[in-house]
Formats: sequence, C-alpha cells, structure tokens
Amino acid sequence: MTRSRVTLAQWQMLAAVVDHGGFARAAEVIHKSPSTINHAVHKLSEQLGVQLLETRGRRVVPTEAGSMLLRRARQLLEGAEAIESVAGSLARGLEAEIALAVDQIFPHQALFQALSAFSHDYIHPRIQLHECVLNGGVELLQAGRADLLISGVSVPGFLGEPLTRVRFMAVAHPGHALHQLGRELDLRDLRHYRQIVIRDSAQYQSSDHGWLRAEQRWTVSHVATALEMLVEGMGFAWVSETRLHHYFETGQLRPLPLRAGAVREVPLQLYFRDADGAGPAARALAQSLRESVEACPALQRQVTGHDDTASVSLERHSAT
Repeated sequence: MTRSRVTLAQWQMLAAVVDHGGFARAAEVIHKSPSTINHAVHKLSEQLGVQLLETRGRRVVPTEAGSMLLRRARQLLEGAEAIESVAGSLARGLEAEIALAVDQIFPHQALFQALSAFSHDYIHPRIQLHECVLNGGVELLQAGRADLLISGVSVPGFLGEPLTRVRFMAVAHPGHALHQLGRELDLRDLRHYRQIVIRDSAQYQSSDHGWLRAEQRWTVSHVATALEMLVEGMGFAWVSETRLHHYFETGQLRPLPLRAGAVREVPLQLYFRDADGAGPAARALAQSLRESVEACPALQRQVTGHDDTASVSLERHSAT
C-alpha cells in the first residue's frame, strides 16, 4: 500500500486559506503563524506537482485544479473529524451499536418517534432493529443478541419494567361470513372458519399462542401480511387495536360480535440485557421509548377511549 506524501494538516491549512481569503486571516483563525501555513501549502503544491493558489487583487483564491482537489480533500477532512468524534464517544463508554428487539405488536408510531428522538443526540451508534413475534425476542435476549427488548412475553431470569398495554380485537372484513350470521358469536362459531395467525419468530421455543384450534389456519410471519389477508376477506384474526384505527375508519375491517373474548389485553415490558452494565446510549434509547409511549396517539386513543369506532361497531353488531 502506497503511503500518502501529504498530510491532513496540509489540506486543513489550504482549506483555511481558501475559506478566509489569505494567509494572515487563516493564521488568526487556526492559530498558526502565516509562515507555517505558507510553507505547508507551498510544500503541498510541490508534492502534488499542481499550482493550488493564485492571487487576485488582495485575495488568495484557488486555481481550477486547486478547487477540484480541495473538494475531494474536504471529504477526507470531514471523514477524519467523524472518526475522531466516534473515537471520543467510544472512549467515554458510548456503545458503537445497540441491538433492539421489538415485538410487532408495539405501535410503529411510538417506535419511530423514539428512534428519531434518540438520533438527535446520539448520531454515531448503529441500531440493529429486530422485529419479533412472541418468543422470538425472548430468544434474542437470552442469547445476548439484544441489548433491549420490548415484549409481551415474560422472560425467565430477567426483570422487565412495565411499558404499556396493548389491546387486541377479533376482526374480519365486513363481508366475511361471520358477520353475516347476524347474531352474537361464540368459540364454536369461530372454529368453523379460517383463522389468520402470526407465526412465533422463535427458532427453538415457538408456540401457537392465540390459535383457537380452528379447523382452518393460515400462519404468516408479519402483522402487515395478516392485515392484507383480512382486508381481502380471507379469514379472521386478533389484531392489536393500535393497528386498526385506519381500517375501522375506512370500513375495511369490523370487530366480530363475540359474546366473550372479543378484546384481549397484553402488557408490554421493557427488558435490558444487562441493566447494571448498560451503556449511556442504551439507557438513552430506553428513555426515548418510555417517552414515546406517553406521547403515542394510537396508545392514547386506546387508553383514553377517544376513538369510539370499535366500541360503536361492537354495539351495532350486538343489536342486530
């Protein structure tokens, strides 16, 4: 590998001369003597074999070749500053990367708001986001592959802190056969129709949580896929209420008029892989997640009952 003949310091001094229109002013700004800067820039020009500066009136300006080379050099200078910033963060104990595992039932609004707020103050740590279902996040935490976990499943050997609660509703397309029965439904009715179930993303300890032993079952890997199937009238499913507001408003889905069990509630907890040893970035991200839950409109509708679409729809079904 060929060693560069020039240094970043030379490029920094050239940039200062160009930015401030001369050697004297550049010397004041970067706290170097004019002779030091003059020597460094002159040597840089000799090393490259290219004239970098020329005098126009009282100002020193770059030549065409100097402008082109300096544009490239500024990228190097910015990269060097970024490396120093990252190194300083690591020296202060800031993590280079955070692995965040989140169950798919956690509202996207809250997740995105938390990540956005976190990124304002912590621009360097990379985020590895794992979208999980049920025991999938548990496995990641237990294997040490997640620094933070949001899950509705208790994790043996870990202490979680309550984060929020998510309600699930049994829903189907308005044209689905279950809605055409014109009466309250019970478990026996549901077992005769196709249930859409979200697959547990765990590799070794997966479960059939939520399955009613229906004669027909389609299992998918993502909530978004299940919602698309429901809108097409392909079955029924329990879906988190935070995902249903749009579908209720547009009439694409309606709650099933179940006599009992139409609504389920799942408490979500926040887990640290190592609460005592968590770094500043992981703690900051956890705090952003807590704050985003407090401000999330979807959760506020669920908690305060401002969105009455679901309850009105249930009452309407019960009356028919």
